[in-house]
Amino acid sequence: MNLSFFIARRYLAKQKGVFSSFIIRLAIVATGLSVAVMIVTVAVLTGFNHAVSEKLYSFMGHVHVVPYDETRSTSLSYSTPIWYDTAVVNAIGRLPHVTDVAPFAAHPVIVQANGIMEGIVLKGVNKQYRFLKGITTTGKPIDYSDTAYSKQILLSNSTADKLNVNIGDTVQLDLIQGDKLPRIRRVRVSGLYHSGMDDVDGLYAVCDIRLLQRLNNWTTDSVNGLQVNLDDAQYADTVASFIHYNIVKAPLEAYTTAFNYSNLFDWLNLLDTNALILLAIMSVVCIINMAAVLLILMMDRARMIGLLKALGMPFGETRNIFLGIAGLIGAGGIIAGNIFGLGLCWLQDKYGLIKLDETNYYMRYAPIKVIWWHVVVIDVTTLALCIFCMWLPALYIRKVQPAKVLQFK
Repeated sequence: MNLSFFIARRYLAKQKGVFSSFIIRLAIVATGLSVAVMIVTVAVLTGFNHAVSEKLYSFMGHVHVVPYDETRSTSLSYSTPIWYDTAVVNAIGRLPHVTDVAPFAAHPVIVQANGIMEGIVLKGVNKQYRFLKGITTTGKPIDYSDTAYSKQILLSNSTADKLNVNIGDTVQLDLIQGDKLPRIRRVRVSGLYHSGMDDVDGLYAVCDIRLLQRLNNWTTDSVNGLQVNLDDAQYADTVASFIHYNIVKAPLEAYTTAFNYSNLFDWLNLLDTNALILLAIMSVVCIINMAAVLLILMMDRARMIGLLKALGMPFGETRNIFLGIAGLIGAGGIIAGNIFGLGLCWLQDKYGLIKLDETNYYMRYAPIKVIWWHVVVIDVTTLALCIFCMWLPALYIRKVQPAKVLQFK
C-alpha cells in the first residue's frame, strides 16, 4: 500500500472532536455546495436552451428551402409560389439526419369571431405535417379527408383567448390581396396549440395547404417552400449548406431557422456565456476554499510534518500525504454535491418547483436537462482543482524545521 495515501486516509478517519475535524467537514460541505451549484446551473441552462430551441424547431423546422428573399422575413409569407419538385424533395429526404420534408404555404389573414378581429399568418401544411415535442396540442388534428380542402384550423391558445373561441367554434378568415376584395372563408377550430413563444403563438395559425392554394388561385403543386426537420439541430448548418449548393438552384435558397431567428439564438448563447462565468467563479471559490483549509490543516499538523521529516521522509512523500487528503476531501465533497445537485434537478424536473413568467421566458417553470458528461466534467475538474490547489500550500512543508516543532509537546 502507498504509505502517503495510507497516512492521509488514517489521518482523516481519526479526526474526531478536534478543530481539524471541523475544518475538514467545512471543506467537504463547501466543495459539495460548489459542485451542486455547478450541476444545477449547467442543467438549468442546458434545459432552457434545449426547451426554447425545441419549441421553435417544432413549429418552424430546422431548415427552410424557399425563394431568395434579402429581408429573410420570419413570417414565412411569400407572394410568389414555387413548384413542388418531387425530385428535390426526395433528394433532400435521403440526406443523413433528415427525418421529413414537408411543403408549406403561408399568407397573412384577418381572423374574426365574436366581433373581434386579429391579424395572423395562416400556415398551410399537408397531412404529413406533425408538431414535434416542443408544442402541446388539445382537441383534434386537422381532418384532410375532404377531397377539396379541409375547412378546419388550428389556433394558438393565446389567439383563441383573444377571439373568445374554443374547440368546435367557427371563425371567419379574410384574405387580403392588394386592392382586390378580400376572399372570405369560414372554418371550424378543430384544435389548439401552445408553444409559449409570442413569435409563434401570437402570429400563426395552421390550416390545410389546399385552402391557401385555393384562396391564392394556385395549382396543387404550388407552395411557398419546404420545411426540413432533422433528428439533431446541430447538423442544421451542414444540411442547409449541402442543400443550397448541391440540390436546389436559383432562385431557391436554403437557410436554417437559427439563422432566421438569430436574435433569439444570440440571447441563448449569451446565457451560455453567463454560465461559463458562473462556473469560473465557483471554481475560484473552490480553489480558495481548499487552499485555505489545507494550509490550516498543515499548520495544525506541523508536529506530524516535523516528525515525518525527522524520520527521513522525503519532501515529495510528505507533500503527497496532503495531496491525498485534498483528494479525499474533494471526493467526499463531489459525492455529496452530486447527490444534492442531482436531487434538486430531479425534484425540479418532477414537480416544477421553480416557476417562471412564460411571457418573458417562454415556459412556465425552469426546465432541467442533465447530460451525464457535463456532470463527469464538473466532477473531474473539481477533483483536479482540489489536488492542484494543494501545491502552493504544500510549500509550507519545506519551511517546517523538525528541531523547532518537536522541542515542545
